[in-house]
Amino acid sequence: MKKEILIKFGNRMRKERIRLRLSQEKLATRAGVHRTYIGMIERAEKNITLENIQKICRALNLKIGDFFVDF
Repeated sequence: MKKEILIKFGNRMRKERIRLRLSQEKLATRAGVHRTYIGMIERAEKNITLENIQKICRALNLKIGDFFVDF
């Protein structure tokens, strides 16, 4: 069973990506990660590191604290 926090993170990331009208590939390029990694995070298949949270938040133009406001 997938951990709730991974599901919440993936859903939030997807919501923000779609809000910015970014494809998974475009977000991956902006964040400096592999495109398949973005999909794995959105599907809660990967436990993301703090370093990659920072990269993704920057790519989404969000402060880390703002990303987690709705958690």
